[in-house]
Amino acid sequence: MRTAKLQRLTLFYLAGVSLVFYLIFYVWFEPAGRKLATDEAEAACLMQQAMKEIFSCQQKQGLQPEKNKFDLMRTGLIGLESSPLTTTLGKLEAKRTTTNPAISALLVRLLRQAGVKKGQVVAAGASSSFPALVLASYCAARAMNLKLLVIVSLGASQWGANNPDFSWLSIESCLRQAGFSQHCLLAVSWGGEDDSGREFPEDLKSALKQEAQASGLKFLEPDGLKNMVEAHLRLFQEAAGGQPIGAFINIGGSLVNLGLDASVLELDPGLTWVKKIPPPDRCGVIQRLAGQGIPVIHLLNIRGLAERYNLPWDPQPLPQSDQDFKLPPEKDGKKKLWLLFGAYLFFCAAGVIFNQLNQKNKG
Repeated sequence: MRTAKLQRLTLFYLAGVSLVFYLIFYVWFEPAGRKLATDEAEAACLMQQAMKEIFSCQQKQGLQPEKNKFDLMRTGLIGLESSPLTTTLGKLEAKRTTTNPAISALLVRLLRQAGVKKGQVVAAGASSSFPALVLASYCAARAMNLKLLVIVSLGASQWGANNPDFSWLSIESCLRQAGFSQHCLLAVSWGGEDDSGREFPEDLKSALKQEAQASGLKFLEPDGLKNMVEAHLRLFQEAAGGQPIGAFINIGGSLVNLGLDASVLELDPGLTWVKKIPPPDRCGVIQRLAGQGIPVIHLLNIRGLAERYNLPWDPQPLPQSDQDFKLPPEKDGKKKLWLLFGAYLFFCAAGVIFNQLNQKNKG
């Protein structure tokens, strides 16, 4: 009787230890979040300030952003459901997720993980579909004192910077007036299906071109994927002035940045690893720079980005102060698998001990 009781106690003890270890490590791997580093917090605060400036700019232009029923948090960065500047469908919740100032803090962290140091050159290629992400890159670069070189296409998906009366050109002008001018916007392009802007009305294209020229911005005309990629790379290299490019940030789904090869769909959101370099006629800026050993931060699949880095989906309200800004660590499925494997070994060990005790009792 005592031996059987010992067997049961041993089994329950080991099973309990397994469960306790699993719960401890599960909590350890899923912390609620920690406060930001100094430059991360600075980037988040800058983004919050910049959004207020953009919202105020729209008010001064008589656009009544306070009546935008889609922009619940009054960020000034949620556009229209449909407009002549709209290129593709979009997901409203994804657009609102990107207005979280913590995204700018995340970019600081990802740039640091990519090996980028203070004062380095970083390149960014963006569509206007995610204006909040473009703004986040501006603020992250400013907080890290980086030389950020940017090319933006003006077409935007739903709820992006797709208001013809307040396109990315207007946002850029607003930011400059507010002192957010540490970055360098090298040029703009049309965007759209093949970066030609052929979907846009001619009067809109004419107005946008005049606005860009008045701001002293170079306008890149369509010229076939390979030539357009070369034009982007040449602008980045010339503006870098011989300094190496520390990282490339892709924002949105620009054809020139992504290229035409289906392998781009396999890229993880966030800091990613480009495994395949397509032939030149299908290659985008992402693959060309990755082929030179330049790290890539890929910001397109917002749901995947939020899940990978534990960001809240469509947060309401947004964090309001540096005390509220927190950035949970990246989810790591491999760690959880090892954790489950460890728990499994504990249960196996319990089974072995139980069997040995049972054999000894029979003997």
